[in-house]
Amino acid sequence: MNQQQGYTPKDLNFGEEGRNKLRDGINKIASAVKSTLGPRGNTVLIESQHHTAGITVTKDGVTVARSIDLVDPVENLAVRMMKEAADKTANLAGDGTTTAIVLTEAIVESGYEMIKESHNRIEVLRALNHFKDIIVTALDGDSIEMTPQKLKDVATLSANNDDKIGELIAETYEKVGQDGIVTVERSQSSETYYESTNGLKIDRGYSTELFVNNQKKDECILEDTYILVSDAEISNILQIENILKPIITDGKKLLIIAPCSQNVLNTLAANVMKNSLKICAITPPNFGYKQHELMSDIAIAVGATYFSEKTGDDLSIMNFNDLGHAARVIVGRQSSVVIKDDSENDEAVKTRVSELWESEKLAKTKVDKEFIKSRIATLTGGIGVIYVGGDTDIQQKELYDRVDDAVCAVRSALEEGVLPGGGVALLKYASTFGGDAGDDKNLDVAGWIMKFALQAPARQILENAGKDFNKIYKTTPPQNHGYDVKNERTGNLVDMGIVDPTKVTKNALVNAMSVATTILSTNAIITMARSYETN
Repeated sequence: MNQQQGYTPKDLNFGEEGRNKLRDGINKIASAVKSTLGPRGNTVLIESQHHTAGITVTKDGVTVARSIDLVDPVENLAVRMMKEAADKTANLAGDGTTTAIVLTEAIVESGYEMIKESHNRIEVLRALNHFKDIIVTALDGDSIEMTPQKLKDVATLSANNDDKIGELIAETYEKVGQDGIVTVERSQSSETYYESTNGLKIDRGYSTELFVNNQKKDECILEDTYILVSDAEISNILQIENILKPIITDGKKLLIIAPCSQNVLNTLAANVMKNSLKICAITPPNFGYKQHELMSDIAIAVGATYFSEKTGDDLSIMNFNDLGHAARVIVGRQSSVVIKDDSENDEAVKTRVSELWESEKLAKTKVDKEFIKSRIATLTGGIGVIYVGGDTDIQQKELYDRVDDAVCAVRSALEEGVLPGGGVALLKYASTFGGDAGDDKNLDVAGWIMKFALQAPARQILENAGKDFNKIYKTTPPQNHGYDVKNERTGNLVDMGIVDPTKVTKNALVNAMSVATTILSTNAIITMARSYETN
């Protein structure tokens, strides 16, 4: 029978029945992911159509989460929401995806058990979000500043306690500086090593997701790339016809750093999707006079002619020789990395840096001085590339995931500092909840849910190691103290090098609470009607 035009049948689930299906979906994805948490966590074997061997072996939580899709549409909605918590944490902090999923499951499970019909569900959830805000503020206050040793500790811990990887990442950052940029690539050999080169970071990401060619990392990566630099809007594709013709004809790659109209972006993206163009566009960084200065710096760094609206330059007269060049560009959602060619533009860069130091001496305000220093850092910053090897493709992929996680964790730690690891940073605050809130039963329930959630990461780490949480943590441990699962001892975790990035812990809690409270507030679930044929 033909369906009426515009008519799509739906399945509806209400109340406890629907929530139980959501709960089942959450439990399934959480069970797969949380087994990887901690130094004694297990690996997960995944059948993968996108892997050359058809198999992925990993301890990376986000990789496990992204591989899961369930047949039941309601259960799969829960899975998709759990993936969102993991993805948001990975995108914002680079690590902590497994912790985010453990926290989400704990909040949902305890919420389902404790929120009864007699409670005001909305008030309970509002109280939970309030408690979350208090804890995030407290974590900021607990944060410990990074040192070279702590950098190595973070890298080692995030790489599944691999000392060699920790040392390699620490050496890379020592070479490029803590303000430098470190990226991870696959080696063409079995060896794992790093190289440093010149490059720069631009605080702008791709103009549209349609340019993304690496779905796992949510990036557009282009090798041997020509670069257009302009602050003048490209409002018509014909304005850059002289540039696009040789790009298309010779199969070259192009990064556009310029404002583009939506029509131009749509045209470029459509051609990228058809594989006729290897191109990406980002908007210019900042605005006003700062934009002009930053764009001029970028042009000098990559050897491009800077076409500026402020000086009346006409884009239509730009030719191929006006383009700059880079060995590699990595364009993410919020920022881009340009790895430059060897020394081709060194003299021009040195001249500009000398000019900037002179300007810094003459600058009268702190803001102006800091802006000039940031420009110098951009022009002189180093970029380290860690090349990950392996004897087999499967081994290389597993090691690559660990190294990539570790680098991301270090990056987050450099931004906001570190906290004691092993789940202790959150466990510390569990004892402040779960008491009698007096007449406010909603607040009382929210407190118990929060207490259970804050215990969950430490509890799971110990469970994966075959340890009893209740025996080890009979009472709240002293400041920064906890259990070292790897060496089976108790002590000051910070001193022992067991630390987590503050940014990772905070974002895991924030994103988990966002997804969990959404699920707990759901009473009606609408999905597409499905039918499955079995042979």
